Amino acid sequence: MDALERYEPIIDDFEAFRAACERPLPSVVRVNEIKATREQVTEAFDAEGVEWESRDWNENVLKIDSSPGNTWPSFHGWTHGQEEVSSISAFALDPNPGERVLDSCAAPGSKTTQLAALMDDDGLIVANDSNLGRLSALRFNTERLGVTCAAVTNQDARNFSLKPLGIETFDAALVDVPCSCEGTIRKNPTALDDWSLDHIEGVAGVQKGILRRAIQATREGGSVVYSTCTFAPEENEAVLEYVLKREDCRLVEYDIGLRSEPGLTEWQGDDYDDSIRKAKRFYPHHNDTGGFFCAKLEVNA
Repeated sequence: MDALERYEPIIDDFEAFRAACERPLPSVVRVNEIKATREQVTEAFDAEGVEWESRDWNENVLKIDSSPGNTWPSFHGWTHGQEEVSSISAFALDPNPGERVLDSCAAPGSKTTQLAALMDDDGLIVANDSNLGRLSALRFNTERLGVTCAAVTNQDARNFSLKPLGIETFDAALVDVPCSCEGTIRKNPTALDDWSLDHIEGVAGVQKGILRRAIQATREGGSVVYSTCTFAPEENEAVLEYVLKREDCRLVEYDIGLRSEPGLTEWQGDDYDDSIRKAKRFYPHHNDTGGFFCAKLEVNA
C-alpha cells in the first residue's frame, strides 16, 4: 500500500481513504435494459431471496448480497456484474440510438454492453481491443446480454483504422484505457504488488496515443470520454494536458450523482490547464466504491 502515500497531499481524509482501500468491494450489478426492466430484475431477486439496494445516483445500479454472477437474472443476461465506478464513463458519454460509437479498449465488454443498452441496441458500436486473447470474453458478454449492434475488431487503438469499416468518423468514442489499476485495490488486493513509477510513465505514453487517435476519429461536435481506474495524475490530468495541446478539443462538464473531486491543475511541480478541473476524481471513501477518473471532451467544430 506504500504506493498510495504519494496521494496524501491531494486527498481530503487520507486515513479514511486508506481504510476504504483495505475493505472488500461491495457486490454491484447493472440492470441490462436490452433484456429486462429494473422491476423485473428486483422481482426476480426478491423471489430468489437476494437482498438488493438501489444506489441513489442511478436506479439501474444495484448493490446485492450475492456474487454478481451467481443469480438467476445474471444467468439469463438480465444483469451484469460491474464495479460501480466502472459504469460512470458510459453514462458520461450518454450516446444516442443510431449513432456510431467507438469503444477503443473494449474487452471484456462491460462498457460495450452498457453503451448498447443506452443506445437501445440501435446504431453501431465498434468494440475494439488489441489483446486477441480477451476478445472471447467480449464476444461472450455481448451475446449473453443480447447486444446486436456491436462489431468486434482487433487493432492497436493508437493506430485505429476506419477504412475496413467503410465509415469516415464516429459520433462518439469511449476511451477507457489500460492503466496501473491503483483504484481496483479493493477487488484485487495484489494490484499494487508490481507498482512502479516506471510502469506508470510507460503506460501513460500508451494512453496518450489511444486518446489522440480516438479524438481524431470522432466527428466535429462529437464527444469523447477518457477514463482510468487509477489515482495517478501522470495517467489522468497529464494525459489530458498532453492531448489538449495537440488536438482540437476541449473539456466539458457532465453530471453524475456520485460525489467527486475536480481534476488537478498542479502535481509535483507540473501545471495543467485550468479546464481540467472539469474532469472528475472518484475516491473509495466518498462513495464506498473503487477509485476512478473520468473526463469528457468535445471535438471542436
